Amino acid sequence: METNDIVTLDQLRVLDAVDRRGTFAAAALELHRVTSAVSYAIKHLEEGLGLTLFDRSGHRAELTPAGRRMLDEGRRLLERARALEQLARDLRDEWEPTLTLVADGSLPMRPLMRALRRLGERGLPTRVQLVIEYLGGVRERFEREGADLMMPLDFAGDERHIAEPLSPLELLLVARPGHPILSRARVTRAELAEHVELIVADSRREDAPPLGRLSLGASQVFRLSDFHSKREALLEGVGIGWMPRHLIERDLAREALRIIPFVVGPSHLFHPHLVRRRGFPMGRAARELHDAILAERVEAPAAPQPAPKPKAKRGSR
Repeated sequence: METNDIVTLDQLRVLDAVDRRGTFAAAALELHRVTSAVSYAIKHLEEGLGLTLFDRSGHRAELTPAGRRMLDEGRRLLERARALEQLARDLRDEWEPTLTLVADGSLPMRPLMRALRRLGERGLPTRVQLVIEYLGGVRERFEREGADLMMPLDFAGDERHIAEPLSPLELLLVARPGHPILSRARVTRAELAEHVELIVADSRREDAPPLGRLSLGASQVFRLSDFHSKREALLEGVGIGWMPRHLIERDLAREALRIIPFVVGPSHLFHPHLVRRRGFPMGRAARELHDAILAERVEAPAAPQPAPKPKAKRGSR
């Protein structure tokens, strides 16, 4: 029996869903099928290929090495199939049924929501999905699910993608007033490492790369799932950490948080981009969202000014 009589796009979609969702039951929910239909599709594919694609010994359905290679190639085929389907819709001038945007959760949401509101006001028939990830998890999710657009914090660029710059994102190193780290006029990395470090974990599945200069090197690190919980932890004095300026402007103004005088610099600037695949046509809704996001760009924020030193009182040292 020929392999090309067995491997179908539908089977590849099932294989992809099981890997992403982790179980046959979760994949069935996504695909709007019964679990037995998903199990049958995978079993039929394995029998036709003469390969075991999943290790079913654990709670999650884990791909075997052969299954991983099959899925990697299958996702390329699914991506091309989506591109052909989108091209056909463009030629018919139709709206695409779904649109997925993956964005980094540290980015300002208000401009993005204004862009989404524009689509909502048009009454488009397209179902829009906004997925929030962090750091390397943004590109990983974009590639894994064949999303239409992504907004990562940094993007070096390559021949497979078109990236357009968005407004810079500034992170500040902060602590709650009264934290002992703020008693020093200049703080070294070694001094920072003596305190609890709060971080938002990279959401990528594979081992995340080190954060470079953003890592404080603390021996005690608390990992949080998002910047809103990190802000609450900072306000409660749980530890110290980097925060997007736009999320703590009011806290800085009312002195609920203060910038740490880090000798390397208390500020770090990211350069987010709006990214799409080169050579793959965007649907009408994707084009409108793409243009609306770019229209919401603002000028880069001014560099933070060092806080004035308090005047010494008479008689004090």
